[in-house]
Amino acid sequence: MSSSQPEPNAAQLISPAYRLAALDQDFLLSSSMRGVRFLLEFSKVDEALTAWGVRSTLVVFGSARIAENGPGRQAEWYAAARAFGGLVSQRGGAIHTADRLRDNVIATGGGPGIMEAANRGAADVGAPSIGFNISLPHEQGPNPYSTPELTFRFHYFAMRKMHLAMRANALVVFPGGFGTLDELFEILTLRQTDKSPRIPVVLFDETYWRSVINFDALVEAGMVDAADLEIFRFAGSAEEIWAELLACGLPVAAERVAGS
Repeated sequence: MSSSQPEPNAAQLISPAYRLAALDQDFLLSSSMRGVRFLLEFSKVDEALTAWGVRSTLVVFGSARIAENGPGRQAEWYAAARAFGGLVSQRGGAIHTADRLRDNVIATGGGPGIMEAANRGAADVGAPSIGFNISLPHEQGPNPYSTPELTFRFHYFAMRKMHLAMRANALVVFPGGFGTLDELFEILTLRQTDKSPRIPVVLFDETYWRSVINFDALVEAGMVDAADLEIFRFAGSAEEIWAELLACGLPVAAERVAGS
């Protein structure tokens, strides 16, 4: 056969049907494969965290709009989140122990603002930290302080939320807007309905939170029980957050607590 003539099976070789399924991007990104993509987002992150010995996390939420030298109380909030990230990383078990496992590893949404501050605090003391980023229409870039090997990007909010919640020993929430409120009430609802372990939840800056949410009005209107307001506590400094977490039963090795 002349070299100028096509192979008799050329049409078959270039057909999309002939591509290996694992290498066929059109197929993998089709609507029918949404469940597979969901599984891939779970497994990729799960394997990486397991490889790093991450047994549990301590999740920090807060606004991406807060700047280190921002106006009003922004600088105070940023500094407190940074201090807390370092404090819990040193005292909580994020640095390898004898069993090569890490506990209470700082985990954030991976972006700027409060997320950056908490990841930065962990980096300050040489501890790893996690960034669970999300693809957004106006692309979110990862902050430079989360551990590169633990800096992830999700397409699905639901899978991102699952990874934020499934290893969490506690949740600390700094001032924030719609996204922070969404994440906060997701965890509060899981706690209220006993769909998650009874992890401590601490809100930083009681004045801010009571100014944006009338918790007592929810009780007065019968929307929640008075006991539901005991799911969370308030704190006003990094040390106060740590004290509240311990008082609420944060799992920490006895020798770490004694040395804190």
